[in-house]
Amino acid sequence: MHRKSALVVTRQPEIAYKLETLFSSMDVEARFEAGPVMSALQEAHDLELDLIVLEANHETLENLTRIEEMLFEDDAPSLFFVVAPEAVGTLRLPSRLPYDFTVRTALDVEYQVRLHQLLWPGEEAGSQDFIRVGSLTLNLATYQVKVEGTILDLTYLEYALLAFLITHPGRAYSRDALLRRVWGFEYYGGSRTVDVHVRRVRAKLGPELAERLETVRGVGYLWNH
Repeated sequence: MHRKSALVVTRQPEIAYKLETLFSSMDVEARFEAGPVMSALQEAHDLELDLIVLEANHETLENLTRIEEMLFEDDAPSLFFVVAPEAVGTLRLPSRLPYDFTVRTALDVEYQVRLHQLLWPGEEAGSQDFIRVGSLTLNLATYQVKVEGTILDLTYLEYALLAFLITHPGRAYSRDALLRRVWGFEYYGGSRTVDVHVRRVRAKLGPELAERLETVRGVGYLWNH
């Protein structure tokens, strides 16, 4: 791999912190801007960028056609969008530029896998995308979980909860900790929603795998590897 350069445009401190931490471990030199999207892109137009990360807010989506026109060249950078969970269903993505996106509350490992594939296409190790536990296969690149080859019908939050616990095996997390790590900073619902999602995930996993998603009395939940 060789060193890459990226521009991140976001007004969300938690997104900037997450990406700064990830890029520092990925040999990526990143520049961060918190101003208007179009102004940030115009100022960076002459920079040799491999990747532009944009928060998929109203301003970005409203100017998506202009952004494509501004960036569309033979050596155009790839685009990566960070999307609010509630906006995934209405997200419109570029048609002329390489791109990917992730939900804002996704796990760090999912950010890393998707960013890696955009920055070093063809150089990534495909095995990094998969975690296998017995008959279960977790695909971090496609947000899919298979059991004995069959894709489970999981909602995004069910997937995110299961993926978080599987990627942090053997450690118990309280309901409040899971709300912060899976549901995100802006979730204000009650912690019992975690119990509801755990019950649904267990039911979809089947009896054998469901036993691995353990309840730790007085604490919360853990994935027993």
